[in-house]
Amino acid sequence: MESISRQQRSELLWTGDPQEVRKVEMRDRYSVDSGLLNAWRSGDQGVVREATSAHTESLKKHEADGYPFRRVRVVSEPLSEYQRMAVDIASVHERLRWLPRRLTSALLLPGNDFFVLDECAIFNVLDGDDEYVDAQVTRDPEVVAALSDAFERAWELAVPNGEYRGVRRPPGHEERF
Repeated sequence: MESISRQQRSELLWTGDPQEVRKVEMRDRYSVDSGLLNAWRSGDQGVVREATSAHTESLKKHEADGYPFRRVRVVSEPLSEYQRMAVDIASVHERLRWLPRRLTSALLLPGNDFFVLDECAIFNVLDGDDEYVDAQVTRDPEVVAALSDAFERAWELAVPNGEYRGVRRPPGHEERF
């Protein structure tokens, strides 16, 4: 496993020979989106629209350049506030599926979010506060094949975007420990 910079990660994902980019996200929140979450909480539709529009335009550009993108989001249910926001603002045009964590027990998924390409895989490593720590790349063909298979199995189990509503915590629900 080799650590790479964010720029190197971007170059691996979006340059070179055109190919499909597949991603699995496994966290229930991401601190990088804290501003977006705050805007969603407060009903600031301008900020939310700007962020979702920028994401959609980026995906369209990458696809036009030959890099179609599919993404699976593994989510705990009931959904975290972050994932409620993510479901609420997800573009109907994105090839995105939602995979309830309860369905992943028999899947072999790594401990980190990952991208899988034809000849390499890239891991995003986060810390306990959901902050970015590192990006790692592997070109080991066995690892890449295993991650490709894991992605496809997750994709098959997941609910297509637009159909997923998520399980929400019932009103008045109290945590019991």
